[in-house]
Amino acid sequence: MTKKTILVHSNFCKAFTGFGKNKKNILRYLFDTGKYNVVEFANGRFWSDPEIQTTPWRCIGSLPSAETMSQMKDGNQQRIAAYGAYMIDQAIQEVKPDVYIGIEDIWAFDGYFEKPWWDKINTMIWTTLDSLPILTSAIDAAPKIKNYFVWASFAEKAFQEMGYDHVKTLRGSLDISTFFRMSDDEKKQLRSRYKLSDEFIVGFVFRNQLRKSVPNMLDGFKLFKAKVPKAKLLLHTHWAEGWDILKLLEEKQINQSDILTTYFCNKCKRFFVTPFAGQELNCKACHSEKSVNTTNISHGVDESQLNEIYNLMDVYCHPFTSGGQEIPVQEAKLTELVTLVTNYSCGEDYCNEDSGGLPLAWSEYREPGTQFIKASTCPKSIFDQLMRVYEMSSMERASWGIKARQFVIDNCSVEQIGKRIEDMIDAMPVVDYNFSFDAILKNPLYEPPPATNGTDFIIDLYKNMMNETVDKNSSCVKHWLREFEKGMSGQDLYNHFKNKCSEQTKKPIEFEEVLGKDDKGFRLAIVVPDSDVDVFLINGLVRNVKKQYPKHNIYIITRPHNFQYIEDNVNVYKCVEYSESIDNAFVLEGAGDFEGYFDLAFFPTSTTQKFISYIHNGKENIQFQLQ
Repeated sequence: MTKKTILVHSNFCKAFTGFGKNKKNILRYLFDTGKYNVVEFANGRFWSDPEIQTTPWRCIGSLPSAETMSQMKDGNQQRIAAYGAYMIDQAIQEVKPDVYIGIEDIWAFDGYFEKPWWDKINTMIWTTLDSLPILTSAIDAAPKIKNYFVWASFAEKAFQEMGYDHVKTLRGSLDISTFFRMSDDEKKQLRSRYKLSDEFIVGFVFRNQLRKSVPNMLDGFKLFKAKVPKAKLLLHTHWAEGWDILKLLEEKQINQSDILTTYFCNKCKRFFVTPFAGQELNCKACHSEKSVNTTNISHGVDESQLNEIYNLMDVYCHPFTSGGQEIPVQEAKLTELVTLVTNYSCGEDYCNEDSGGLPLAWSEYREPGTQFIKASTCPKSIFDQLMRVYEMSSMERASWGIKARQFVIDNCSVEQIGKRIEDMIDAMPVVDYNFSFDAILKNPLYEPPPATNGTDFIIDLYKNMMNETVDKNSSCVKHWLREFEKGMSGQDLYNHFKNKCSEQTKKPIEFEEVLGKDDKGFRLAIVVPDSDVDVFLINGLVRNVKKQYPKHNIYIITRPHNFQYIEDNVNVYKCVEYSESIDNAFVLEGAGDFEGYFDLAFFPTSTTQKFISYIHNGKENIQFQLQ
C-alpha cells in the first residue's frame, strides 16, 4: 500500500516556541505511526541547512538562498521570506504531498489560497487567533479553507456566529510525559540547589513580548508581597527583549532580590535560578566566559529542565493581553499547579474550576490601528487569586492540581490531538499530481446574470470571472457593496473585472524591446499603475529623483493613457506600459542568478508587505540621514 506524503509547515521543530513544540509533537506522532512519508517544512531555516538534517524525518527549510536573503534589506520582507513565501511552490512540486498542514499565524499563508495547487491537494490550516473581532484576513480565508482549525474555542465561536460551522478548535499539542509533578522530596532538593526553602513562589513562563502583561503582574505581586513577605516571583523569560523589567522594578519600588529568573549556559547547557544580575555572565559550573544569559528561544532550557522550573513554583500566574493558546499554561497544569489566567481570548478555556484554573479579571482597551479588543489584567484580581491559592490547604491545592493535569491530558495531549489529525489524514484521498502548476486563469468572456448591485452578484463575478472563492463576510465583497452605495453600478463592476481578466491574457512585456540599449547598470524604474492623480504627483517629484540619481535613466511604468501626463518631463527617459507582473520587484531588480532589468525600482503607491518593493539591490541613495 502506497504511503501518503505529509508536508508539515511551521516553525522548526527544535525551536523553543509554541509552534515549534507543537510541530515536534505532531511530527513525532505521525512519524511513529509508520503509515506516512513525513516531511517537515521549517520556517526561518535555509532549504538545505545542515542543522535541520538531524531529524528522523526529511526536513527542508523555508528560506531561499543566502544570496537572495542578503539582498533583502527590509525586515518585513525577511519576515515574509522566513514564513516560506518564496519556497512553498518549490516545496509542493518537489515533495508532492498528499496532505499539506500549515501551522502558523494566518498571515503566513497570504497568497496560498490562490495557488494552482491549493484545491488540487488536501490542505489544512491550523492557526492561532488571539483577539476579537476576528482578523479580517482570517475571515477572508474561511470560504477558501476546507480544513480550518483554530487553537482556542473563543475563535471557533466567533466563526460560528458568522456562519462558518467548518471552523473547529484543535488545541496545540503537549507531550504529557515531559511535564509532571515531582515528589515532595525531589522538590525540596531542587529548591535547596538554588538556596530556596519555604518561599512561596509565584511563577510566570513567557516570551518577553509586550502582549505579556509584565507591569500588571508586578503590580499584583507587589500587593501580594505586602501580605505574604516570603513571596518570590519567578520570571522565566529573556530580559534583553521586550519589557525593560529592571526599569519596571525600579519604578514600582520592588526589591530586585524578590524577583527570580532563569539563566542558561550555552556551553554546558545547565540552568540557574537566581535574581537578575545582567547578561553574558561567566558560568560557575563550566567556567566558560560570557556564556550565561537569561533563557531565550535560541539558547534555553530543554523540556526536562523546564519541568524542574515549574516544580519550583507554588502557583502559576499568566496575565496577558490576548493569546492563541499560551502553552506554558498547559505545561504548568501538567505539573499540577493551580493556574491563574486572564479570562479573555484563549484564557477562557483554562481559567475555570474544571480546568484547575482561576480567572483573572480584566479591563478592555483597544489596540491602535487594528481596533482589536485587548485585555488589561487587573492587578487587584491577581492579588485576590494569589491570596486564594495561598490560603488553600495543601489537600485542596493538590485536588485542584490533579484536575488541572487531567484537563490537559483530555484536551491537549499529543495522543488526543495526534489521533484527530491521523483520522483526518486517513480519510483524505491520495493526490494525483497530473495537474498544471500554471497560474489559474480568469475568464473575461463570462456573461453574468443581469447586472445588479447586490452581494450575490459580486460573489458570482468573483467565482466565475476571477476564479476566486468569496462570500458575504469577505472584505472584498464588503468593499464593493460600499462602492455601490457611493454610486457604482453593477455594469461598472463587471467592466472593471473584465479589464482585470484581460490583463492576465496580455503578452508579458519584453523589457529588452523597450529599454535603452546602452544604459544597463544605470536604469531606475518608478511604478505608478493606474491613477492619473498619482502620475501628476510623481511628475513633481521626478526632478528630485534625478537629482539623487543623476547618472540613471528614469523609466515611468504606468498605463498608456497616463503617458501624456508625464512623458514630456525632461527628467523622464521613457514611459513603459504597466502589467501586473511588474508588481514583483524581483522581476525588475533581479534576485539570485537573475540580474533583472533595473538597478532600482520604486513603488510609491504600493509599499506594503504584499508587494515587496524596497530592495533596490542595495543601491538606494538616502536623501536624509537621521543622526
